[in-house]
Amino acid sequence: MMTRGGAMLFSICLAMTMAACGPTAPSRFYTLGSTATPGAPLANPSPIMIGSVSVPASVDQPQFVVQVAPNRVEVDEFNRWAAPLTDSIARAVAGNLALQLGTPQVATVQLPNFTPVYMVTIEVQRFDSIRGEAVFEDAVLVVRDNTSGATRSGRTSARETVQGKDFEALAAAHSRALATLSGDIAGAIRAEASENPKLGPQAANGP
Repeated sequence: MMTRGGAMLFSICLAMTMAACGPTAPSRFYTLGSTATPGAPLANPSPIMIGSVSVPASVDQPQFVVQVAPNRVEVDEFNRWAAPLTDSIARAVAGNLALQLGTPQVATVQLPNFTPVYMVTIEVQRFDSIRGEAVFEDAVLVVRDNTSGATRSGRTSARETVQGKDFEALAAAHSRALATLSGDIAGAIRAEASENPKLGPQAANGP
């Protein structure tokens, strides 16, 4: 037979167990946006393909990874990317290039009747997030002209101040940093187009 003290202890343990199993905070999902400023169209717009995009393994996961100390990060289970980070980066850069180069012919997947003239490869080597402070992005970019075989490469380092304490502010800051990266890619494409001009839009098939 359970004593009064035993019954009280059992009730306390049951209450604690029920509290632990209670409802948890809902997850929130975030995207990266295209925030670049529109630029002058290329003289002869040509299809552009965002090819391979890679990110550090430490951030290649659905959850936000935030820097909390020089050698320590935390993974937030309730604040997540709405899509794989590599896909989100590719789409944001594609949207930026469409604005910066004044062309709708920018794709992230191979489409029927779409033959890219410029192929873009992005290796993100740093994608750091510090809540309420700043984000840092370092990336190596390569632009290949498929008609001439020429390639141009470069490196972008971007720092953006986080304008808020929440995770939405982190995502917005990363979007602005990607606009800087996209600007460097657009510059490489413009330089290649100037050095090796195409005959016209018919040089490649559009979508």
